Amino acid sequence: MFKTALRNVLAHKGRLLMTALAVLLGTAFVAGTLVFTDTAAGALKNSAKKDLSGIAVQITDHGQGGGVRGNAGSGSTALGAAQLAKLSRLPGVAGWKASVDGFAGVADKQGKLIGDGWSTTGANYPTGAAGSDDSLTLLAGAAPTAAGQIALDKATADKGGYHVGDTVRIAVNGPVLTPRLTGIVATRDGSVNSGGSLVLFDTATAQRLYAAPGFYQQIDLRAAPGTSQRQLLDEVDAVLPHGKGVEARTGQQLIDDQSKEIADATGSLNTALLAFAGIALFVGIFIIANTFTMLVAQRTRELALMRAIGASRRQVTRSVQLEALFIGLFAGVAGLVVGIGIAVGMRAALTGAGANLPSGPLVISPTTVAAALGVGVLVTLLAAWLPARRAAKIPPVAALASVDAPATQRGLLVRNLIGAALSALGVVLVAVGAAAGDSSGYAPLGAGAALTMIGLFVLTPLLSRPVIALSGPLLGRLFGVSGKLARQNAVRNPRRTAATASALTIGIGLITALTVVGFSMQTTIKSVTTSQLRGDYQVSMANRSSLDGSVARAVAKAPGVTAVSPIQRDYFRVAGTGAQISGVDPATVEQTVKVGAQPGAVAKLAEPDTVMVEESAAKAAHVAVGDRVASAIGTLTVVGTYPSNIYLEDATVSNATLAAHHRAADVKAVLVKTADGASDREQQAIVDALGQNPLIQVHDKQRLQDDFSSVITLAMNILYGLLSMAVVIAVLGVVNTLAMSVFERKREIGMLRAVGLDRVAVKRMVRLEAVVISLFGGVLGLAVGAFLAWAVGRTIHGSLAAYGTSLPWDRLGLFLLASGLVGLVAALWPARSAARLGMLQAIKSE
Repeated sequence: MFKTALRNVLAHKGRLLMTALAVLLGTAFVAGTLVFTDTAAGALKNSAKKDLSGIAVQITDHGQGGGVRGNAGSGSTALGAAQLAKLSRLPGVAGWKASVDGFAGVADKQGKLIGDGWSTTGANYPTGAAGSDDSLTLLAGAAPTAAGQIALDKATADKGGYHVGDTVRIAVNGPVLTPRLTGIVATRDGSVNSGGSLVLFDTATAQRLYAAPGFYQQIDLRAAPGTSQRQLLDEVDAVLPHGKGVEARTGQQLIDDQSKEIADATGSLNTALLAFAGIALFVGIFIIANTFTMLVAQRTRELALMRAIGASRRQVTRSVQLEALFIGLFAGVAGLVVGIGIAVGMRAALTGAGANLPSGPLVISPTTVAAALGVGVLVTLLAAWLPARRAAKIPPVAALASVDAPATQRGLLVRNLIGAALSALGVVLVAVGAAAGDSSGYAPLGAGAALTMIGLFVLTPLLSRPVIALSGPLLGRLFGVSGKLARQNAVRNPRRTAATASALTIGIGLITALTVVGFSMQTTIKSVTTSQLRGDYQVSMANRSSLDGSVARAVAKAPGVTAVSPIQRDYFRVAGTGAQISGVDPATVEQTVKVGAQPGAVAKLAEPDTVMVEESAAKAAHVAVGDRVASAIGTLTVVGTYPSNIYLEDATVSNATLAAHHRAADVKAVLVKTADGASDREQQAIVDALGQNPLIQVHDKQRLQDDFSSVITLAMNILYGLLSMAVVIAVLGVVNTLAMSVFERKREIGMLRAVGLDRVAVKRMVRLEAVVISLFGGVLGLAVGAFLAWAVGRTIHGSLAAYGTSLPWDRLGLFLLASGLVGLVAALWPARSAARLGMLQAIKSE
């Protein structure tokens, strides 16, 4: 049986090529993901280890709210000069480096921020032998030594067109600074090399900006010869102040913590990519099962003869499974090789896009090799199991039959019952997930989606006949005999049609769901921004950090500004639960935000110890207007409720109430209303009033909508790219099915040619059959995708009440058109093969 299985694989290698290719692509996705993430994690860990290798002990001041990057003058006062002197005199200390850092935005010569605002770092330039930093290399000029001087990393200097001696505009979160550039450096800092920027100040200036005069946020110590990291840590603990948010860790602890963070980060990426690889392999299962089912049907006489000469059912099953094993091993090995190439390509692409990943060797772990081979073999064996069982049931008498028997009605009835049960269970789970109304519904929703897809695949033979039959009159009227034959071929074998269409259904369904959710989110954001923002502009930090309190005062002085409303953000317990809290100015907030509260409720916020609660939060906490609720800032009186609002959190108090309780809340945005509405002149007036600060964004409604839309579009494009693998595999399935269908219908095609059907008509028949099946799969995919998108929308609605499901009819129409084009393209080779069949040779074929 081993020899027989090997002979069959070699004999049908052309027919099995597409099957092997489908498994190869899915396996390559898995292998490429594992190799890429292992390589990236290894390079990042090696880089981190190299950066931390000289540190024996690191002391960090987390402070009482201090040490928060981006908060100027955050008040870190535990690691001052006196403390540093104590640490430097310890017997086990051979050297030290003290640092402070935070956000610092750099403007180019047109006043625009260099970088995205997330990795715009400012720090002190380490000086002196004891505080030297081998991660920095001075390339030009000199280090900054006084206020009004800075050094920049080379990439930022190049982007801004700056040279030593130039004046540079920079900002932290206060007034704009205009220091002189004294030096240009190279750095190993990963965030800077990934597109961020680095501004280096003299130590006194950095302390004033990011901590407090004379104090540091972090001190790194080098150990003297003969002193272990543990011993030095004990010495440090003896002199450190306790209870002030100061933490000391050994260099090895830093490396271990960094490695864990890298593993967690790459692990999340790994999981996400493997999920899409799983989708691709899931689609591949339908193709493999379909291929082996057709092969078994084509070899009915051969398998029956094997039974007649003594082969047992188990031997026949084993023969088909061995064929699957050979294909799985071949696809697994090839997929591993292709996956390694994909990993190398991904790394090169990211480097070319400016990610600048640390260099390191390609990591191909035994786990990756085992996963690639295991996945390839397991998926193929699993998909071939049912066809193998079906092969074993072929009776010896079938060797005398001249044609293959169609599927029994009993078999289809059982299949339909199973499909109906799976689909019903899937729909119920999806409904349960949708009814949850929040993230807790994701698990049942995901399980329900998978079951619905599987149930739909099982039910597709039942659905194919009536749905495809609707196309009969149109095909006959437009394409004559070729159209009628194409429709008949499409419904002749409903199981084969189901397997071919289902692979495309999954791909189109997932893309449809993604598109509907993305479009609905964009529509919702546009509607919310238009309806809830009464102001003309939103002022915020590019790095999403908090604004300085002076920003609102500066904007209020701009010409044409009629109302300025700072929106603060805090977090504390209200009515026994943790809640996000908004702080507003009751006098101006309704001029810039449509709150939607009861009349007079906002004005009552001016009274001490009052609060408004978002409607769903109030319902969950069982509170109503007039109730008094306990909170971290005392007992508050509920004066109103309001619907979900993108500018207001779970509860809203006045900024004065927060200040009265000494809450150092973040100012997340300043909303601005102008006399003449949004215009370039008004916007420039606000920018000028802020000193043309590159780190502060002034956006009108349209820009806010564009920013939200661009984020959603980017995410959708990434997901489209990942889902494209499943669609490619589905296309391969259509090609494979048509090619094998043409092969098994040689005699029929020869007879058609003999009775007058020319080559062009034969090609048209095969192409139309492919288009009909693909459109059938596309229609099912659109329906399933829209249903899943609705369910996902219900979970989003729980956190964004304004969300509503909107169908982008133009894009859905394009998806349906693309389904037809997939069938047309997939049929090119099979149609050509069918048209080139010799008439007499085809008629006499077995």
